[in-house]
Amino acid sequence: MSATTVKGAIALAMALMLGTTGILGSGPAAAEASPTTPDCAGLAGLRIPASVMSLPTTGGRVESASETTSVLSGQTVEYCHVDADLFPVDPAAPDIKMSVDLPRGWNRKALMFGGGGFDGTVPDLTANVPFGPVDQPVPLARHYATFASDSGHQQDPAAPPSLDGTFGVNDEALTNFAAGDALKKTRDAALFLIRHAYRAAPAEIYFAGGSTGGREALIVAQRWPTAFDGVISAYPAWNNLSEILDLGYLAQILSRPGAFPEPAKQTLLYTSVVHACDDLDGVADNVISNPSGCHFDPHSLRCPGGADTGPACLSDAQIDAVTAMSSPFRWPYPVASGETQYPGFPFLSGADMRTPFLGFGTTAPANPMPVTSGYGMQYWAQWVKYFLTRDPGHNPLDVDPRNPGEWLGRISQLSTVEDRNNADLRPFARAGGKLILLHGAADELVSPYSTSDYYSRVRTLLGARPTDAFLRYYVVPGSNHANSGTPAFAASWDSLSALDSWVRSGRSPANPVVADANHGNRTRPLCAYPQWPRYRAGDPDSASSFVCTR
Repeated sequence: MSATTVKGAIALAMALMLGTTGILGSGPAAAEASPTTPDCAGLAGLRIPASVMSLPTTGGRVESASETTSVLSGQTVEYCHVDADLFPVDPAAPDIKMSVDLPRGWNRKALMFGGGGFDGTVPDLTANVPFGPVDQPVPLARHYATFASDSGHQQDPAAPPSLDGTFGVNDEALTNFAAGDALKKTRDAALFLIRHAYRAAPAEIYFAGGSTGGREALIVAQRWPTAFDGVISAYPAWNNLSEILDLGYLAQILSRPGAFPEPAKQTLLYTSVVHACDDLDGVADNVISNPSGCHFDPHSLRCPGGADTGPACLSDAQIDAVTAMSSPFRWPYPVASGETQYPGFPFLSGADMRTPFLGFGTTAPANPMPVTSGYGMQYWAQWVKYFLTRDPGHNPLDVDPRNPGEWLGRISQLSTVEDRNNADLRPFARAGGKLILLHGAADELVSPYSTSDYYSRVRTLLGARPTDAFLRYYVVPGSNHANSGTPAFAASWDSLSALDSWVRSGRSPANPVVADANHGNRTRPLCAYPQWPRYRAGDPDSASSFVCTR
């Protein structure tokens, strides 16, 4: 019997057990439920027992359950929308707010969405998976039951989206978010509600997320290897604290007088890199398909004498800043997680600093941190104030990641919570789990080099053949963080169908093709890392004209 079959049998047994003990409800309302039609009315006000969650809570309650009709992907979809709260152990900690969408005509599958940034809001359950296909229905329109939570805290509506770190002053809220505890609590509560609504358990359960959600995807695969049958992790900020230390270092570098490259200089850098490296893959299409072969020297843009003489060149201070942003950052002290560095960002091989909101901003970092500074700079400021020092008045530029002084012990402690992804996915693989890992080669917020490092660690630990049996990793040339702004290549691929087929039939993704909806739906082969697509001959907008190579 396969691992997936075992999971299904266990889930069915649990559903039957719950039904006979009355936890699923009884009477006329419960009788209306079926394997495909949810009993929405029967969910209203339902208590969620603490016993159904494997991690400590004080239970939960459905706050609302309403019949809903939406047009999704051009289809009219009827579903029951459920909002629920999960209650903390610490009375001072916030609730976990979660939602579940239960479609009519349920396909007996469930999908959990991850969040982004500091989370704080429930993701849109009617949305697509990261890099999802624009020409295919979203999961809810495919009749997946979808669910997610805010990870255990609620963002201040006045704060920039996903950039409110104030919850970090509470240990339970911090652990819910940073260690991923809210993920398992939400998953367990959602399965209880799904079983109650349909009187049946899901046959398959998947997780999909990008950025923080990508980190969350790797957390659930590692910490709870039997909780999900398959996982999609896109541009994952898996070594969260390590990246934060690099961002803090860059905040200090970019705050120096004259070091911050203004938007015109950011444009100069990006266009110069693309001009130098675009045709290394055999075709000039504004996509750098072979970033490892791109070695742009920013000194070629140096202003005469190294002074800032205008937007047509870079000063010495700006060249130093760009070089620091594009280089590994290493800290000269040990932390408990064992991490020693963050590999830097691909600004000298195709990433664009100008991406709206997620880029490096239009103004230099300062105290207080401007909302026009880079997303990562604002993330660092929130982390310093509420995770590290727990002092809202602390100047984030006063903490030097190279020499943190009195904060070293706290950094080390936080590393055990935020950098828990140690790449040991052997239990997940043994349980039959499948993982699709994706990253854009031009990501300006989470380094693709970091994900490549994670993949190499998994491969080193498990071996090449065992890794290939459950994991595929793809780096998408020209694609940036979450298809933000106007990327050179806006990646679109039906990873959910590929994952579902792999889990259910054992067929791994074969010759996948990724599309770019922003440029006439041009296509490229989706090459398994470390391969990249080289132009061979024919239509440069067709995947068939490229071959995956090293």
